[in-house]
Amino acid sequence: MLRLFVAFTPLAGAILFPLVVPLVISWFGIAPGVLTAVFLTILWFAIMLSTSEMPH
Repeated sequence: MLRLFVAFTPLAGAILFPLVVPLVISWFGIAPGVLTAVFLTILWFAIMLSTSEMPH
């Protein structure tokens, strides 16, 4: 199950980021959109680092 999550994490971020940020910008404005982009990027990066696997 963990391998599936590790494999899905980059795909989920690559799909969700371009969908969520423009929606937030159109609904709430540019400042909340930029903050959403920053927080999503930090969260995505932290999750990717915590689930990363080193080659053996």
